[in-house]
Amino acid sequence: MPGGPVAGSPGLPGGEQAPVCPRHPDRVSYVRCQRCGRPACPECQRPAAVGVHCVDCVAEAARTSPQGRTVLGGRVRGGRPVVTLTIIGLCVVSYVLQLVVTGWTSRWAFSPVAGAFEPWRFLTAAFLHSPGQVFHILFNMFALWMVGPYLESTLGRARFATLYLVSALGGSVGAVLLAPATDTWTTAMVGASGAVFGMFGAILVVLRRTGRDAGSIIGILVLNGVLGFVLPGIAWQAHLGGLVVGALLGAAYAYAPRDRRALVGWAAPAALLVVLLGATWAMYTAYGLV
Repeated sequence: MPGGPVAGSPGLPGGEQAPVCPRHPDRVSYVRCQRCGRPACPECQRPAAVGVHCVDCVAEAARTSPQGRTVLGGRVRGGRPVVTLTIIGLCVVSYVLQLVVTGWTSRWAFSPVAGAFEPWRFLTAAFLHSPGQVFHILFNMFALWMVGPYLESTLGRARFATLYLVSALGGSVGAVLLAPATDTWTTAMVGASGAVFGMFGAILVVLRRTGRDAGSIIGILVLNGVLGFVLPGIAWQAHLGGLVVGALLGAAYAYAPRDRRALVGWAAPAALLVVLLGATWAMYTAYGLV
């Protein structure tokens, strides 16, 4: 609708008031929005296919237009992979703190015994890396950057963040379940490898679901699987735990029926958390740690 007269606005021949921008009444504008017909000053004009739209109409169109979705139901977003970059940033900041703050690593590192008394270590260890081995964090962050943006854009930010965190927990639980067989009850473990292997497990399923080639990911998994048994100091138990959990959760996300994706989005990780908690509790109970 046309803008009404405003006190102080210049007049037109015949006594009419000059049109003014509704958002900036002190500015005269003869350019009108192609949608609502109101005057729009240069600051409030947005280019359109025909003419210009005002900022209010642009905002309303963005609010009411249907959100684009990926093939697996993730919301289509432009810009950078925010979750992936945030995880990398947290790991880098934590690594710097490991180098400059005495006791930072031991305070948050995980071992099966320590996890029984300080359960937050199941997750915090995934944001630590070996202080004396810079290639440890470099490899994990490079691997995360390889697969993270694709999974984040395909699954959506919330499901990707959940996948990462649950896979990290799965890596720690894998270490607990295999501790009796490997005699690693008190072995300190750090690194995002469990969560990264969860990303690998998930992307294998997602690539298969979307019909894309997964040969390079399989090659990376085979190589790291061999290295985990050949090189000392590698927590292959966490790799295995993260891989299994990531693949299971990735399969739930990838194969959820279209009309049940929202339900599966929270029910699948909740069910996995119950299983992980139950398995950990049973192991701790069997060995008298709870």
